Amino acid sequence: MRRVIYIVAGIMLAGFTGLKGQQMPQYTQYMFNDFVINPAVAGVDNHYQIRTNHRFQWVGLMDPPLTNSLAFYGPHAKMDMGYGAYVYNDVTGPTSRTGLTGSYAYNIGITRDIRLSMGISASVMQYRIDGTQLNPRDVSDPAILNMVSTSYLPDAGIGLYMYSEDFYVGLSLAQLLNNKLEIFDNRNGLNRLKTHFNLIGAYHWRPDDEWLIEPSLMIRGTAPKEFNFDVTARAEWRNMIWGAISYRNQESVGILMGYVHEDHFIFGYAYDIGISMLRKYNTGTHEIMIGYRFNAIK
Repeated sequence: MRRVIYIVAGIMLAGFTGLKGQQMPQYTQYMFNDFVINPAVAGVDNHYQIRTNHRFQWVGLMDPPLTNSLAFYGPHAKMDMGYGAYVYNDVTGPTSRTGLTGSYAYNIGITRDIRLSMGISASVMQYRIDGTQLNPRDVSDPAILNMVSTSYLPDAGIGLYMYSEDFYVGLSLAQLLNNKLEIFDNRNGLNRLKTHFNLIGAYHWRPDDEWLIEPSLMIRGTAPKEFNFDVTARAEWRNMIWGAISYRNQESVGILMGYVHEDHFIFGYAYDIGISMLRKYNTGTHEIMIGYRFNAIK
């Protein structure tokens, strides 16, 4: 039974035979991983930073999904722009995506307190399916079981990010080129990567000098039919310790916590408790975030 669920999950997330639905990695700590989601985030802060995220999904299943990313980004010292890059590896059973993305952003003032950042990104991705890991009962062509299919694809993305001290709203589009993906020399048909959108928003409420309350929402998918959303409520004390609870519709409830050490080192952890039918076959999802903020340069 676990083998069957693992194959189904791989089809849903990686898109084998049709690439339907969500094709890109998802993060519970999206509020701390926003540059990977939206290129316009580069240059928004006044310092460079490095962030690494590690997501271990559906622990307990055979070969569960695993996502790793490493990002480095920050502002130009004198001009209203920023740069950054990240690498990622997303593995779901027999399928994997490995990519490198570079981003550029330019931001302008809209009012005295509100700014708008506009970003673009360019990337290259390796998409790989290892037929030797597939279940013979789930393939129509036995020759596939002895093959490894690898494709290299360029891609691009764009993003907008409006922000102030009290709120932020970001909209980004990824996989704009809709590249065609040949799997196993087209033995299973021609597939296409879909354009994905991510819409993120949050409000900062400060009841006093020590506390910050941040409700946030993330909507993502492939409009108009395929979409998902996360709702998160986070409380932070003295810009140092935070805790949060999140809900991903029809999928999981998450518990988040984190700590900032001396305003430089950042640690975050999230645990997702499944609420779908898959909860019977796994012990949840773990996500770890580690970061470092360099000194301010502007």
